[in-house]
Amino acid sequence: MKKTLLAVLLSLGAFAAHAQDAINIRYGVDPTFAPFESVDAKGNLVGFDIDAGNAICQHLHAKCEWVKINFDGAIPALNARKIDAILSGLTITEKRKKQVLFGTPLYASPSRMMVPKNTTLDTTVESLKGKTIGIVQGTTQAAYANKHWKDKGINLVTYQNDDLAKQDLALGRIDGTLQNAAAAQFFFESPSGKNFHLTGQPVDDPEVFGYGASAGMRLGDTALKGKIDGAIAAMKADGTYKKILDKYSKYGLVEPKQ
Repeated sequence: MKKTLLAVLLSLGAFAAHAQDAINIRYGVDPTFAPFESVDAKGNLVGFDIDAGNAICQHLHAKCEWVKINFDGAIPALNARKIDAILSGLTITEKRKKQVLFGTPLYASPSRMMVPKNTTLDTTVESLKGKTIGIVQGTTQAAYANKHWKDKGINLVTYQNDDLAKQDLALGRIDGTLQNAAAAQFFFESPSGKNFHLTGQPVDDPEVFGYGASAGMRLGDTALKGKIDGAIAAMKADGTYKKILDKYSKYGLVEPKQ
């Protein structure tokens, strides 16, 4: 009887310890940025970040929760503890490092100008003078435009999300929109995207575009960073990461240089 009771107590203790170790990760995501994150016809979240986030949770035996937000509100939501991590095309920059604790870089993708077909527009100041260019607030594309194009005869129009910028481009209200090239390539596969293309040279500024995109956590949350980084390392070791990256490689996504 005593042995049976002891076994039960040990079992309950192990269960309690396991329950205490179990974690819940609330990812903040702006689902208007395919192929990184979007909502499919069935209302499900899909994309690279979604696949990666779910795989991280699976490796950690964690519960995965996705919280929809506007991209420009991601860092405020993180600091207000409404979410535990941002996993929404968040690129690693020196400026953001002052606000966010970044995990292992997950992917990199260039930025280019998207315009209507039969239109050519370069990304130089000379080419853009007198033009109206759409940018999405809070993005690295917006940071680049504000740094290199503001007050140089270029009219910059800021949007709350990428869908709104594309709508105005379709309506002819803007001449172009600076886009993540992978997101643009995904858009071109849709009926709405068939009338647009990428033009000009990719823009480049390491200070702005940083070192790829990753999960962003609160400053000081080294415990969660350690768990997520450990899961990514395991995913790279067992082939899970490569499988996810290969799924989206046609959009130009590559593994960032460490």
